[in-house]
Amino acid sequence: MASDDQTLSVFQTRVRQMLLRYQQLKKENEELYAMVDQAERETRGLRAELERKEQEYETLKMMKMLEVSDNDLDATKNRLARLIRDVNKCITILSEQK
Repeated sequence: MASDDQTLSVFQTRVRQMLLRYQQLKKENEELYAMVDQAERETRGLRAELERKEQEYETLKMMKMLEVSDNDLDATKNRLARLIRDVNKCITILSEQK
C-alpha cells in the first residue's frame, strides 16, 4: 500500500511539473507570437516607407531628366519624345496581350 501511495505521489508531482511546464511554454509561445506580430508590423511599415522612397526617387529622377535649361532644350525635347515612344510601345504591348 505504501508503494502505491508513493507511486501516486510521484505521479501527482510529475503531473504538476508537466502542468507548470505547459503553462511556461504557453506563455513563451504567446510572447513569441507577439514578437512575430510586432516584427511583421514593422516590416509592413518599412516596406511602405521603401515604396514611398522609391516613388520619390523615380519622381526626382524624372524631374532631373525633364529639367529644362536654355542649353538643354533640344536634348530635353529628344528625351521627352523618347519617353513618349517608350510609353506608346508599352501600351501597344499591353493591348496586344489582351
